[in-house]
Amino acid sequence: MEYQEIKKMEMEKAEAFIDMINKSDDKYYVYRTSRPITDLKHMFRTSVELYGDNVAFRQRFVKGEPFKAITYKEAYEQVNGLGTSMMELGLHGKRIAIIGDTCYQWASTYLAVTGGVGVVVPLDKELSEEELKQLIINSESEAIFFNKRFADMFKRIKDSGDTKLSVLCNLNAEEHTEDMYSWSKLIEEGKAMVANGDRRYLDAEVIADEMGVLLFTSGTTGIAKGVMLSQTNICIDLMSAPNILNVNTWDIFFSVLPIHHTYCCTCDFLMPIYKGASIAYCEGLKYIQKNLQEVSPTMFLGVPLIFEALYKAIWKNIRKQGKEATVKKVMALSKKTKKIGIDLNKMLLKDIYKVFGGRMRVLISGGAAIDPAILEFFNDLGFVAVQGYGLSECAPMAALNPDQHKWMRNASVGHIMPGMQVKIIDKAEDGVGEICIKGPNVMMGYYQMPEETAKVIVDGWFLTGDLGYTDDEDFIYITGRKKNVIITRNGKNVFPEELEYYLGRVDAVAESMVWAEPDESGQDDTIIASIRPDMEVVKEALGEENANDEEKVKEYLWKFVDEINEDLPLFKKIKKISIRQEEFEKNTAHKIKRFVESNKQ
Repeated sequence: MEYQEIKKMEMEKAEAFIDMINKSDDKYYVYRTSRPITDLKHMFRTSVELYGDNVAFRQRFVKGEPFKAITYKEAYEQVNGLGTSMMELGLHGKRIAIIGDTCYQWASTYLAVTGGVGVVVPLDKELSEEELKQLIINSESEAIFFNKRFADMFKRIKDSGDTKLSVLCNLNAEEHTEDMYSWSKLIEEGKAMVANGDRRYLDAEVIADEMGVLLFTSGTTGIAKGVMLSQTNICIDLMSAPNILNVNTWDIFFSVLPIHHTYCCTCDFLMPIYKGASIAYCEGLKYIQKNLQEVSPTMFLGVPLIFEALYKAIWKNIRKQGKEATVKKVMALSKKTKKIGIDLNKMLLKDIYKVFGGRMRVLISGGAAIDPAILEFFNDLGFVAVQGYGLSECAPMAALNPDQHKWMRNASVGHIMPGMQVKIIDKAEDGVGEICIKGPNVMMGYYQMPEETAKVIVDGWFLTGDLGYTDDEDFIYITGRKKNVIITRNGKNVFPEELEYYLGRVDAVAESMVWAEPDESGQDDTIIASIRPDMEVVKEALGEENANDEEKVKEYLWKFVDEINEDLPLFKKIKKISIRQEEFEKNTAHKIKRFVESNKQ
């Protein structure tokens, strides 16, 4: 089939998808403003046509200097230049890896590769040299683009002769060297080639249903799997989500998450580019508050850890000022006055809004479960604070909560997205079973792992491994992970995530992990909570001297555990706690490794 025919069919499919959404009677599809896109090259080009003079990216490239703004047109010229240089380097049709900080250089490289050069392979910057080398081998990558701190590492990996690497490019270097290329020089050279009539990249073909992204998962156990995503998978998510949660051309996304994860890559990078919005790159976790003041963003996508930390910091500051009772009264009163159009929060709680830069409107939590009380707090303040649900294998979005306050369900991870279906299999008596997702966003499969693919994709349904239930309007509720569930000797199911959620609501608990071991009789299981206390809270409660006494700390924590146990059936009760001072061992997604013995101490 001719390329033009393929693209015509792809556009017809995209238009049919949009038409299906627009004709749907689902009341949660509020906005219905998505445009049809066939692939990421088409998405970027049409965004440039629509929003060319808008600012696409904001970044501080040099310490001490202000954030620099890059328009859609400027970014498009640079991406075309970079893509043309990649063609000149012989990378057409190759696997090209990217690793490094969440930044414009990373994003523009991704757009260049997916715009017609080859398959992009995002790598996790937290992995060891040995692990990264193995992923370069497994993915058959022939080029790697990296931040400068990785330069020596990838030179060693290339020089080992064990990989197919032929091109190394430093995203921060100003000049080419004998060993590696400079990202900025490649852009310069490619732009000159385009100006001289080189159309190799501009006319490069992109087949949307072929593998466009090869992404390696970072699980808590087992070998990393290569998730094969087509550009169709990703474009479906881009066209789908904004029908439930609106994105405006004037929105500024505050980007702080690791960009190699699909959550950040699709939702915090590609989504704003699709909708004509702007991305402001945070300089790092320790600069969050400073950068929020500098760029005054309107949208902030994060993981629960970030929002929990902000929530605790806000309340800690309120208590220090002795204003806890006043703030609670204002928030309660504002709930009533909002019904007549008066928002007391914005008038009387200005200091809290300043923390977020003064213009924040939307907070989105993803990647793990969040305490609904935290979302409720931010919603009561007047923000749109919601959580969504997704997995790498779904590119990643599967469900999202609507941005209308009247419809928010803080305990739910969201309403199934347009064009997707959800079902629960192997249900228990309480309706809890494994969550399965079906739709055109579901991955092509695991790279070179047909047996693993067959285990998780059955008749087109992706078996997520998450346990939960749905309500009668297709809102999804998650209770835990299938592989984490504790099945007691008497056949009862205990979800450690549920107990960790209760413990997480205790100020004195920094983090916890719940697990089980056989009791002394060997006839049943003992539910144990390993707890890392928040020593600042403990010291405030017990005093410096007592806070150094583990038994007294344990006694103090037992008061809270006993309160939790009061409302639990016998088989769920926490029977034993252990105190730890050091952080739990985690994977690169900062999730606790549950099956590591050292975490059970």
